[in-house]
Amino acid sequence: MEEPKVSPKPLRLFYFWSGIIATFAYRAIIVLNNAIWIKVFWYVGTIGFIIYFIHRFDISKKRSKLIVEHKLREKMDSLDHLTDDDKKALRYILGTLVSSKEKWNNYAIFILSGIALILGILFDFILKI
Repeated sequence: MEEPKVSPKPLRLFYFWSGIIATFAYRAIIVLNNAIWIKVFWYVGTIGFIIYFIHRFDISKKRSKLIVEHKLREKMDSLDHLTDDDKKALRYILGTLVSSKEKWNNYAIFILSGIALILGILFDFILKI
């Protein structure tokens, strides 16, 4: 198996700032008075969340796959240089990474944001409602 690699720093920063800008854009909508700016901030926020949460889903999926493929939870007990507390901590981390609903939460946010974006484009640019 090829060694998993961390994404390049510029790409990680892109995902980070996509999430920050999306969050800011959604929060700013509440104080905007101009319909055009509300739509601009809504689109920026929605697109940012799509980018950010598909990235988070991908990371969760990769982590879970590595833990399962390499049977890391099963191999915990053979790590004699770790204390029992270390093993409990690692067992908890590995177990929750595999069973976490985080990836489904990220997937749901990605799908719902995509649907909202499609409907926004439909209503704003095609049907002009």
